[in-house]
Amino acid sequence: MALLFKNIKGDKVIWAVVFLLSIMSFLAVYSSTGTLAYKYQGGNTEYYMFKHGLILFLGLTLMYLAHIIKYTYYSRIFQIALYIAVPLLIITLFFGLNLNEAKRVLPLPFGLTFQTSDLAKITLIVYLARMLTKKQDEIHDFKSAFLPIIFPVLLVTGLIFWDNFSTAALLFTTSLVLIFIGRVKLKYIGSMLGIGIVMAIIAVAILYNLPEGQQGRLGTWKSRITDFADKSKGDSYQVEQAKIAIATGGIVGKMPGNSTQRNFLPHPYSDFIYAIIIEEYGMLGGIIIVLLYMILLFRAVKIVTKIPGTFGSFLVIGVAFSLVFQAMINMGVAVNLLPTTGQPLPLVSMGGTSIWFTALAIGIILSVSKEIEKKENNNSVLTQSATDE
Repeated sequence: MALLFKNIKGDKVIWAVVFLLSIMSFLAVYSSTGTLAYKYQGGNTEYYMFKHGLILFLGLTLMYLAHIIKYTYYSRIFQIALYIAVPLLIITLFFGLNLNEAKRVLPLPFGLTFQTSDLAKITLIVYLARMLTKKQDEIHDFKSAFLPIIFPVLLVTGLIFWDNFSTAALLFTTSLVLIFIGRVKLKYIGSMLGIGIVMAIIAVAILYNLPEGQQGRLGTWKSRITDFADKSKGDSYQVEQAKIAIATGGIVGKMPGNSTQRNFLPHPYSDFIYAIIIEEYGMLGGIIIVLLYMILLFRAVKIVTKIPGTFGSFLVIGVAFSLVFQAMINMGVAVNLLPTTGQPLPLVSMGGTSIWFTALAIGIILSVSKEIEKKENNNSVLTQSATDE
């Protein structure tokens, strides 16, 4: 154990945030999967506990391995990954498993699945960080700088859009923020936003004119938006149960394992896990979760201010913003500030590829902070040597 801690590098505060979120994830998922266990595992509640524990362990292992690699290597790795992610998105669009009228995952052996959009998200962010770094000297040029940046964004988000609108919107927004930080002209960003909106409208129009059985997620999108906007009919079942969970949680909650709404709330272990956390740990538990994500963003910004190279800065802020933005969306849905989206709470909700790619993303942030730590240690050694002389 001492050897492990000795080899852990990078921002220790981020490591602490990850550790606390992982503990909360383990407790909340174990508590909220009782109904799932009785439905599919004959009441064996330990099944999902061990499964999720293994997923978390593999995620933390992946994070550790990712933080060992020097962050500059990710520039080339994810450039190659982009040529893998795009074909996988196309394959998923046509041949993916149809779950809840959406094709988001590819089947793997042993009953496992792979959500290709998780790979595409981190790949696109690293690609943008690379391109923005390479094009800084000509960043205001439309042809040589903006077009190579906008095309992959529209391609990847467009492929994700058909079966996962919320993920496409999240990734598109993250891309806009990163491009804005990269000093791209506002008129170009505005044109990119306009093109994205027009493409979305065209896609919705195409789905709307298809036969009813072939409209994919259009009906789900429409019902979620109308249910959120029109309160005259009351809240949807999901929102109603989430509100009950939050209201009965009070200040300190019912304590771990004592949730009642986990038996009524759809997907209490993923989409609405934040409501279960508030029910069991109260308003204090909910505030702590929010603070942990805010601390993660704050530490990421602090890393950005210290790293000398532009690639590391773009990489950290893009990855951190994506994770925290997704967390805010999940929590906003749970407290009925946003329409239901289906976005998991990063590193907390039950999942396989979502946890692993979140862990990889945080590992990349730690890899950047490790280089800062190494540089500061070298400077202090040089300073000490100069003082001794």
